[in-house]
Amino acid sequence: MNFFFPAFGALCMAENCTCHLHNIYTPRGAQVRDARAWSHYMDEARDMFAGRTKVLFASHHWPRWGSGEADLFLRQQRDLYKFIHDQTLRLANHGLTGIEIAEVLELPPSLKREWHARDYYGTLSHNAKAVYQRYLGWFDGNPAHLHPHPPVEAGRRYVALAGGPGAVLANAREAYAEGDYRWVAEVVNHLVFADPAHAGARELQADALEQLGYQAESGPWRDFYLTGAAELRNPRPSATEPRQGALGQLRALPADALLESLAVRLNGEKAGEAMIAFTAHFTDVAESFAVSMENAVLHHKIGAAGPVASLTRGDLVDLVTGSLSLESALSEGRLAGEGAAGLGDLLALLDRFDFWFEIVTP
Repeated sequence: MNFFFPAFGALCMAENCTCHLHNIYTPRGAQVRDARAWSHYMDEARDMFAGRTKVLFASHHWPRWGSGEADLFLRQQRDLYKFIHDQTLRLANHGLTGIEIAEVLELPPSLKREWHARDYYGTLSHNAKAVYQRYLGWFDGNPAHLHPHPPVEAGRRYVALAGGPGAVLANAREAYAEGDYRWVAEVVNHLVFADPAHAGARELQADALEQLGYQAESGPWRDFYLTGAAELRNPRPSATEPRQGALGQLRALPADALLESLAVRLNGEKAGEAMIAFTAHFTDVAESFAVSMENAVLHHKIGAAGPVASLTRGDLVDLVTGSLSLESALSEGRLAGEGAAGLGDLLALLDRFDFWFEIVTP
């Protein structure tokens, strides 16, 4: 018996890619996927496997039995992504923006009635915007959107324009009573950013997000709505130190990738015009890299240049995350060499990232 595992086959451009309408752009954040190529590989996999497939299955949904069902399923999934791709670009060529396209685009009846094409996971709205973003980016051509105020400053201005917090809430409560939760979420968001401590704004915004969450067909959309509501009702307690995540992954990075990750942590404002140069020698893997900083940019190359700082990759992670101090590393012999001073200068310029952050408040 031949089995076809689409989540692991030639067509897979993303996890679980044939079990439902997937995300061309993930809500968690990632590069936008190529819906046209996705469709192409679906068709290629169909040509290669569908005719001799007995069972087709992927994560999250029921299997398809028989080559006929497998072929139909793959054709429908192939056309689902290509329809979104082609029709989004058609409407963009008519001058519609991503938000406008997402509001009017509908699947043809032959796809709309299929459960695996429904908005249970990815959504037609989300994916239309993703295709638009892949080709045209964030700017929709309207010059008013070239340099808008950031959310806090815009929020203060919108609240003042509306006549103050009371007027904003009065309008939003009317909209809530009418069931226009999308408008409530948009309007009250300005007040929340203008005054995050405003209890009435937080409660009404949470109410609206919960209603949107209850109505959402998409699981990820529902998660975002309800997470936002939870954040508004239960503010995250402040922490004296960042609660850092993904330390296991950081420790597992090869030396080259570990140094590359430090470039993202470099605080450009603090770095200013400072210049640093030393050699990082990792004793656990016997690799050396010439590390340099200028123009507030961190570089590294294989080889040695400048005074040497010897340590393990794990000790560098501990130094970067703050679980090991420079003084302790030196006194315990975990860091040695004249290059330790340069490394210390670099460590003072690196940010530490908090694993948790707000999504619906400043």
